Amino acid sequence: MPEHDDDLALLTRAARAAGEIAARYFDRDQKVWDKGGGQGPVTEADLEIDRMLKERLLAARPGYGWLSEETEDDPRRLSCTRVFIVDPIDGTRAFVKGEKTFSHALAVAVNGQVVAGVVYLPLKGLCYCATLGRGATLNGKPIHHSRRTDLTGARVLAARHQFEPRLWPGGVPEIEHHFRSSLAYRLALVAEGRFDAMLTLRDAWEWDIAAGTLICAEAGVTITDRRNQPLSFNNAPPQQAGVLAASAALHAGFLRHLAVI
Repeated sequence: MPEHDDDLALLTRAARAAGEIAARYFDRDQKVWDKGGGQGPVTEADLEIDRMLKERLLAARPGYGWLSEETEDDPRRLSCTRVFIVDPIDGTRAFVKGEKTFSHALAVAVNGQVVAGVVYLPLKGLCYCATLGRGATLNGKPIHHSRRTDLTGARVLAARHQFEPRLWPGGVPEIEHHFRSSLAYRLALVAEGRFDAMLTLRDAWEWDIAAGTLICAEAGVTITDRRNQPLSFNNAPPQQAGVLAASAALHAGFLRHLAVI
């Protein structure tokens, strides 16, 4: 739909502006705080990018709701048909360490369904985009998942603790394990076909996964929560019961091995 394309263009411009701010702070001394409660660090860059995105995006779409990792949640978003779902820096730990695998993840959801999404890695020059029904792209070129059908030996992005034996009553699958700090980037890498699957069995914040969920779906990836339920966004609280993204065959294979959590 034309409005989805307009939203994607808006998100893309905003993501590139976020990248300019991140580049100024990258690999330099900056203030870093621990948010506590296992939520991880937040930096000066996170907060400046969040302020910029909120001002820019809501000025362009004043009727939209707002959900961001670095903004205090406003329950008024729950009554909005269209909502921005934003992570100013996804992979802040990587950003603090001077690693280039952090991303900016921006999405628009309509009645719970993501219709436009961008995952941008400014220091790697990677811009993943999708609008509902239009396919997914990387730097303007179409992308598609790997089409792998054999779970054994599949290249899977996940934190190592996701493969604790207690979670896999059918046995831990014999996969090739990989990791990236940014959940949004992990999803984009599966959409691109560079990896065969990604999973996180712990509850996932919506701002980490909203944009990547659409990019995966538009690249032909089967994506659900850990219970094989579809993902719907702008919830209270804004969390999903994990994420499982893979080709249809691998997705089914993982579900056969997984415990119901």
